[in-house]
Amino acid sequence: MAKFAMYGKLTVHPGKRDEFLRLMLEAADNLESMKGCELYILNEAADDPDVVWVTELWRNEEAHAASLRDDKVLALIGRCRPLIAGGESIRLRPVGGKGL
Repeated sequence: MAKFAMYGKLTVHPGKRDEFLRLMLEAADNLESMKGCELYILNEAADDPDVVWVTELWRNEEAHAASLRDDKVLALIGRCRPLIAGGESIRLRPVGGKGL
């Protein structure tokens, strides 16, 4: 099966980026033990204090979908939702490169 990648752009309410990132770093810790998650990186936008980019790489799309049914992940999503003003995602199919 093909690997699955995704970029997520999350815009938080003004002044909430640090709080949001603390919660998202908890998510990253939870993913350490989740089989199928190969990369999960949180990025601050250099030009917008209210934007966070998430870079994800999964063994396959099914592993990503399974993560969204995990109780810890669902609880963390619930805690993050009030901080999020908007978002968009880009779904990708990696084809090669350094680190892949």
